Amino acid sequence: MRPLTARILDRSIMLTATCVLVAQQYSVPSASFWERLEGGRGYAVAVLVAFIATFGALTPAQIWSERSQMARRTAVRHQILNHFGRLLTIAARVEPKPPASDLGLHVWRIAWALRRPHRRLVRIATYRLGSTPTTRAFEPGRGVGVVGLCWKRNEEVAVDVERLAKMLTTPAEYNAYVQASGSDDVMNLAWAEFQRVRHRGAVFASPIRNGRGEFIGCVSVDATSGFATLADDELWHEVNSLCMLLGDDGMLHV
Repeated sequence: MRPLTARILDRSIMLTATCVLVAQQYSVPSASFWERLEGGRGYAVAVLVAFIATFGALTPAQIWSERSQMARRTAVRHQILNHFGRLLTIAARVEPKPPASDLGLHVWRIAWALRRPHRRLVRIATYRLGSTPTTRAFEPGRGVGVVGLCWKRNEEVAVDVERLAKMLTTPAEYNAYVQASGSDDVMNLAWAEFQRVRHRGAVFASPIRNGRGEFIGCVSVDATSGFATLADDELWHEVNSLCMLLGDDGMLHV
C-alpha cells in the first residue's frame, strides 16, 4: 500500500466513525433507528470513539505502509548494489586499469514541473565508489545525450564518446561532422555541451519501462574509457536486469 493510499484510508475510517458518532448523538435519522441498530449494546459509542482516536492520532495504516515501504526500499537498493558490484568487476578488465571510483551507475526518471513544463530526464540516484569524478548537473530533454537518445528510441544506446572527442577537436570539425552524419551521432549536443560531457568516454543507457512498455526512465553507466571492453553482452545483461527490476517496482524505491 502506498503512503498516500494509507493516509486516505486512515482519514476515511476516522471520518466515517465521526459521522456515525455524530448521527447517533443527534438521532439521525431517528432515535428508534439507533435503538434497533445498537440492540442494547451500549458499548457502541465507546467503540466509535476508540476508532476515531486510533485512526486519527496513531494512523496505523500509514505507519504500516511506511514500514513496508522502508523494507521494500532496502531490498531494491540491495539489488542495485549487487548489480553495481558486478559492473565494477566488468570495468576492472579495462586496460589500462581505471580507478575504482571511475565507473558510475545512474538512474534517471522523466520529470516536469509547472515552472518547467517540458518533460526532461532528472537523475534520481548515482552509485560510484568515491566522490570523483564529480557528477555534473544535466537534465536533458528527449533525444539529448545518451540517456535522451535512449528515451527517444526506447531502446539500448551506447556511444563511444572518447572516439568522438579525439576525432572532433574544434567547433568547425564538430559542425561539419553534424552536417554530414546528423545530430543524433553527437547526441544532439551543441559544441559547448559536448565539451562538458566529453570526459565520460564510454556511455551506455537502457530504458526502464512500465507494464505497458512505455519509457518512464533509464539506467546509464559511464566510464572515462574502455568502450570496446565494456560494450559486451555481460554489461547489457546487468543493466537490463536492473531496468526490469526498477520497472516492476515503478521506480518507487530507488
